[in-house]
Amino acid sequence: MNHIYSLITFLIVVTCSTISSFSQPIPSEKNEFNLIPITETIFMYQDKGGNIGLSVGDDGVFMIDDQFSEGIPSVMEVIKSISSQPVEFLLNTHHHGDHTGGNTEMAKTGTTIFSQENVRKRLEASEKTASEGLPIVTFSEDITFHYNGDKIFIFHVHNAHTDGDAVVYFTKNNVIHTGDVFFNGKYPYIDTNNGGSVSGYIAALKKIAMVGNEDTKIIPGHGDPGTLADVQFSANMLETIKTRIAEAVEIGASEEEVLAMKDLTAEFDAKEYGNGFISTEKIIKVIYNEIAN
Repeated sequence: MNHIYSLITFLIVVTCSTISSFSQPIPSEKNEFNLIPITETIFMYQDKGGNIGLSVGDDGVFMIDDQFSEGIPSVMEVIKSISSQPVEFLLNTHHHGDHTGGNTEMAKTGTTIFSQENVRKRLEASEKTASEGLPIVTFSEDITFHYNGDKIFIFHVHNAHTDGDAVVYFTKNNVIHTGDVFFNGKYPYIDTNNGGSVSGYIAALKKIAMVGNEDTKIIPGHGDPGTLADVQFSANMLETIKTRIAEAVEIGASEEEVLAMKDLTAEFDAKEYGNGFISTEKIIKVIYNEIAN
């Protein structure tokens, strides 16, 4: 229970400071490097794979996720466009290859890689990451960095996208990088084969909403930058669909019958939530299987 108390204490301390934080509109367009400035010192890089977060300043570069190995030269060029400092720290928000594929190359540059402890375990088990690309620092519940003039609070959300998800809160800048606990504008991928769950995913979104405030800027695992309202919408969406499917299961509907019920997701499909990596059929199947089994 200690991690719960530490999170509550942390929230009390930071809420007052973040409400008055400097706020600027989130740009709608990338520059020539596919780089989006979120604040003066926090950036989001979009390319193949998950969104990369970057904190730059006098201390160095703090990086979140690294996409794929073949993209690291381009990533390093992007970083050089905003900082002359080396990448000192790299967080893997979870173990999937589109967020950890560049680990080995980053480790060769002297970057210290860290993650929630389950991420290292899964990377070791998969044998897809060379030993030098494994996180060398791991944590269980949370860890705090005092870096680039910011207090960076990183906390584990349990059994959400996977069993090793970490969310990053830049408290001074009032920016949250969610990893794949949030897909902006699309149905999320919930990896039930690696510890993810629908109920855990909803709980994680609600925890993010509790940490942030109306001025918080969100860097999602996939999709464009968002706001806390977008996170709350995603939580409500999943909860709504889950409730509807549960009601159908309660009266004995089979998976095939549930899939045929277009009204379950109609308002979200109209917003093109099913046009991403996870289709309407896939999200319904994941939710149905969790409820039925």
